[in-house]
Amino acid sequence: MKKVLDEDLIYEILSVVEEIPEGKVATYGQIARLIGREKNARLVGKVLSMAQYYGEYPCHRVVNHSGRLAPGWREQGLLLQEEGVALKDADHVDLKNYQWDW
Repeated sequence: MKKVLDEDLIYEILSVVEEIPEGKVATYGQIARLIGREKNARLVGKVLSMAQYYGEYPCHRVVNHSGRLAPGWREQGLLLQEEGVALKDADHVDLKNYQWDW
């Protein structure tokens, strides 16, 4: 049985995250679709939770399908605001205005 998560997949996900421009956000599902694994949004989230072990990536630019920031990561909103991304409220990005249109 093939492992679901291997180094190639990790770097494939992180290379997409690296492409998200400053001032824009992408969703976990959007990244999953871009790598051809449209049903693996949670896998994308798992990889991003380990990203610090693979280098520096702009993981703060990834939100859930409704624009919600990662729970428990207070700095994410601040990092996005520093890049010019306005928040709709304390926990959500306005995807209409800031979602990356790859």
